[in-house]
Amino acid sequence: MIRINLLGQARPKAPKQALPLEATMQVLFAIVAVGLAVVILGITYYQQKRQLDDTNKRISALRAEKASLEQIKQDVERFETQKGILQQRIDVIETLQRNRTGAEELLQMVANTVVRVDALWLTSLNRSGDSLQIEGTAGSINAVANFITELKRSGYFDKVEIKSAKENDVQPSVETFGFSMSASIAGQRAGAPASQPAGSAQPSQAAPKGRS
Repeated sequence: MIRINLLGQARPKAPKQALPLEATMQVLFAIVAVGLAVVILGITYYQQKRQLDDTNKRISALRAEKASLEQIKQDVERFETQKGILQQRIDVIETLQRNRTGAEELLQMVANTVVRVDALWLTSLNRSGDSLQIEGTAGSINAVANFITELKRSGYFDKVEIKSAKENDVQPSVETFGFSMSASIAGQRAGAPASQPAGSAQPSQAAPKGRS
């Protein structure tokens, strides 16, 4: 009996061809290269991230330091302002002290000068800035001249000028002369008391009397 195979005979499969060695090596190299690139990128990212974090921390620290310095600067400015105010007060006190000391010294010097002159009395003593206005009465013209000489010898004045000197007619039986003069205080002594504005004279002080 004859059999017919309608399915046909299976064809034999062709064997798979193996990849060449060179191609395999190229694929491996490519994979390794990609892996290395990923690793390098990861390391680089980590380093950059760490540097960025460090930079941010440094910036924060500098900002805090700046804020602290700003506060210190404000404190220093406030202290400087307070120092200026205190210095002004000290200057005022020192000026007042110099004025008081200078006035006492001036009055004492004039009094000592008058004492050394016979028959001379002062009736008015006014100071305006570095100029001293003196008025008085003397028993003679020589007494006035001696007083001028004593003032110049004191070293307290740069210039002494007589303005007027005339005989008084109040008591004809007693010869007296009224006089007025000006004296410029020496520079080294004028700096001790503070100068007053021009034209503003001090009130008349009790004038010392000379020997009669």
